[in-house]
Amino acid sequence: MATLEALQAKIKKLQAQAEAIVSKKSASALESIRALMAKHNLTTADIDAHSGRRKRGRPSLKSAGVQTKGVARYQNPKTGATWTGHGRAPAWIASVKDRSKFLVAGASASVATHVAVKHGTGTGQPKGPQPAKYRHPDTGATWSGRGPAPAWLAGEKDRSKFLIAGAKASGMNGAAKPKTAAKKAGRKARA
Repeated sequence: MATLEALQAKIKKLQAQAEAIVSKKSASALESIRALMAKHNLTTADIDAHSGRRKRGRPSLKSAGVQTKGVARYQNPKTGATWTGHGRAPAWIASVKDRSKFLVAGASASVATHVAVKHGTGTGQPKGPQPAKYRHPDTGATWSGRGPAPAWLAGEKDRSKFLIAGAKASGMNGAAKPKTAAKKAGRKARA
């Protein structure tokens, strides 16, 4: 029966043979590539320029000179962990509003402005739970004004009596617009 040392020696010998075969094949492949490049008068720049083009769809970001992956743009100063800015943000930067303080020294300024525009504007609809704007005086039930109105408020024409002090009323507050009221009056007159 073979000993452990003998088996390990055989493994090392086989690995050395495999590496020799791989290097021999790669050397012959490189030689054939060099011969083809010389035959057709090509350089590596020609190959890079050709591989950057796409036949359909949007132009490649690589051909536009934009680095897309692999380069760390953000770094956690405490742990040294990095993030490229692509994909899901890691926990250490996900909830941060101003990511510019985590930028790596070599990151471009356009990334910082893109981050400021994307995360710091405050435009659009707010996300997540909102503060209550309406409160039912008897039950104390509240509603933020987003989504379908609750039953206790849906039938009310004047919602202002349910407004919480200091809350801004959004939209019509349940009251009909003057144009709508005029249209309804005109329909009744015609009928």
